[in-house]
Amino acid sequence: MAGHSHAKNIMHRKSAQSARKARAFGKLIREITVAARQGMADPDHNPRLRAAVKAALVANMPRDTVDRAIKRAATPGAGEDWQEVRYEGYGPAGVAVIIEALTDNRNRTAGDLRTIFNKHGGALAETGAVAFQFERRGVVRYPLEAADAEAVLEAAIEAGAQDVESGDEFHEVTTAVEDFAAVRDALEARFGAPDSARLEWLPGATVDLDEERARDVLKLVDALDESDDVQNVYANFKVAEAVMQRLSA
Repeated sequence: MAGHSHAKNIMHRKSAQSARKARAFGKLIREITVAARQGMADPDHNPRLRAAVKAALVANMPRDTVDRAIKRAATPGAGEDWQEVRYEGYGPAGVAVIIEALTDNRNRTAGDLRTIFNKHGGALAETGAVAFQFERRGVVRYPLEAADAEAVLEAAIEAGAQDVESGDEFHEVTTAVEDFAAVRDALEARFGAPDSARLEWLPGATVDLDEERARDVLKLVDALDESDDVQNVYANFKVAEAVMQRLSA
């Protein structure tokens, strides 16, 4: 009976996992680099860098790798000249997509993303074509074990946050853009560094997807996320839990 051996399947899975880990580390290093260059190369005095370092450590990046990335970023003329760029597009079922990228070649990144959209039944659009369907908000996330839900709610309200939700994994605090820094700093002073703290694109309304369309949209999102230049992907779709379980089976 033809087929791959068990050992080869294990090797393939390990190789795929290693590739995903390498991509994730590469993206985290880019964020550390940009954060360190835009502010001080000291996490204690640079909130964006502090958040980037925390995210890297949560992802199990070795501390010496983090320190080397900060040191390289602080060296004049060292490394690539990363630029922050936003791209927008439409996926299957008319789902709106916003991509945040860090790139040293805008033309290459735009070409790569256009190819990905076309391959998965979507289309790259002009800047501003879909952004109106989202709201820019600050989002601060703490793991549930970091603090009691009531304490987080109280502290967030006092700091001027808009909303607080405690889900299965995180306390998620949402703020207006202009209040983000103050809320983040107040929560950090109370509970320590969050797992993540950044400005995000939150959809104003979502598109409900059935199993077939959800499968197509998730393939697009996964393909975009696999791009080395892509840092974050936001989309305005919603999939029922039962459908997600079938897709994950």
